[in-house]
Amino acid sequence: MVGYSYTPKRKRFSKALGREVRVSPKFSSEICREIRGKKLDAARAFLEDVMAMRRPVPLRRFNKGVAHRRGLVKAFAGRYPVKAARNILKVLESAVANAEYKGLDTDKLYISHAAAQKGRIIRGFRPRAFGRSSPSNTLTTHIEIVLEER
Repeated sequence: MVGYSYTPKRKRFSKALGREVRVSPKFSSEICREIRGKKLDAARAFLEDVMAMRRPVPLRRFNKGVAHRRGLVKAFAGRYPVKAARNILKVLESAVANAEYKGLDTDKLYISHAAAQKGRIIRGFRPRAFGRSSPSNTLTTHIEIVLEER
């Protein structure tokens, strides 16, 4: 059994989980912070705008040296993490499919919980000059989304 880090407060909810997705944990957590609490349509529109590079994701932590982006509110630095947004949208669509299967009204759904944690690190090495090597690791992320009816 895979556990979630959140227990829904209401009885009508749906959940979805993406395990060891090969995206950046930093960008995934920033996107999850941005879509948490939004209605389903607003979250979908935000993720599609990020993928089309129309709206930046504000970076609240680890943003030293990151440039300002137009359209940010209450934030100074931002980026367009397209790969992370695409994978979070996949998990969100899976949660919507689970909600439809349970018979929930998709117009009343909102994201009550969205979180991203670091997953397993896939180790790799890149050969360098003079017989040495450098680590070339791939980070993975666990993404969990819970939708509730309001």
